[in-house]
Amino acid sequence: MRKYLSLLVLIVLVMAPFSGFGQKRTFTVLNQLQGPQNPRLGFMIHGGAGVLSKSTMTPEKEKAYRADLEKAVVAGYKALQEGKTSLDAVEIAIRILEDSPLFNAGKGAVFTNDGKNELDASIMDGKTLGAGAVAGLRQIKNPISLARAVMEKSEHVMMIGEGAEKFARTQKIDLVDEKYFWTQHRWDALQNILKEEKEKGKPGHVGVSSASRESQNRFGTVGAVALDKNGNLAAGTSTGGMTNKRFGRVGDAPIIGAGTYADNKSCAVSATGWGEYFIRLGVARDVCSMVEYRLMPIQKAADTVIKEKLQKLGGDGGVIALDKFGFMGVSFNSEGMYRAYIDANGKAVVEIY
Repeated sequence: MRKYLSLLVLIVLVMAPFSGFGQKRTFTVLNQLQGPQNPRLGFMIHGGAGVLSKSTMTPEKEKAYRADLEKAVVAGYKALQEGKTSLDAVEIAIRILEDSPLFNAGKGAVFTNDGKNELDASIMDGKTLGAGAVAGLRQIKNPISLARAVMEKSEHVMMIGEGAEKFARTQKIDLVDEKYFWTQHRWDALQNILKEEKEKGKPGHVGVSSASRESQNRFGTVGAVALDKNGNLAAGTSTGGMTNKRFGRVGDAPIIGAGTYADNKSCAVSATGWGEYFIRLGVARDVCSMVEYRLMPIQKAADTVIKEKLQKLGGDGGVIALDKFGFMGVSFNSEGMYRAYIDANGKAVVEIY
């Protein structure tokens, strides 16, 4: 009898990593290694990935970027400390980045080929899998707030253009004159690309000429991921799209599963980069799938998707990711990525390169 019991124990130990029991125990052990905060709070933001060269970054410019990133990450984390939800923290931080002219979202949005600013955003609740997204906006001051309203105040997931702005008026979402989004450096970036196209004698592809991509990537999409005291995850992303884009092009930022994803069973992800590739790979959802189904640590999951799958397909960009225990992951295959997070000691960390 003892022989059979020993054999049974051996079978259980061997099969544990492949069973629900093994999964639960693996994550329980990881959770015990978290550090002093109980329950663990987690918060991360990004301001875009791309061509970020130290040689072209002046001290004054870098200081300005760091200041706005720190302001946003501290505000989001403070909201969590005060007992607000992960959704609240994500919205608060992204609104701050949308209000900054430095980032390609809201006030700092890039220009389309016809000299307009078109804004996209999305947000997702990891507890309920509720999601809201908006695209092609021209008058919404803070698209992330409208995306949340779509999620919470309508039966839909995505609204676009004039219809979305009509809905915004019913929800008392702040609207502004289109001139609000005009900034000199974004206008100059468009003019440089148009000049380049004229010299070459033909238009480029929907914002993907070398100059266009550098401009887009340099200032990038913004996003945030959060874990609140109740263990609920949330993610959000906001963007002004690609410089010189045509024909109502929409990238990954408002696409649930591509640019934004959150699920309490796995993780929360916000992405930035060349949207067409992120859509084709379903990047944000894929990172969380690696965590949920393959039990990958969050950093390895992010690297697998960004540095292997995305790289192989030819896309560039990055993600910030946060798992259900507060472990953080950052991965990008470009020269740099504006990002900030709160470490285990509650300190704000801002990184660029």
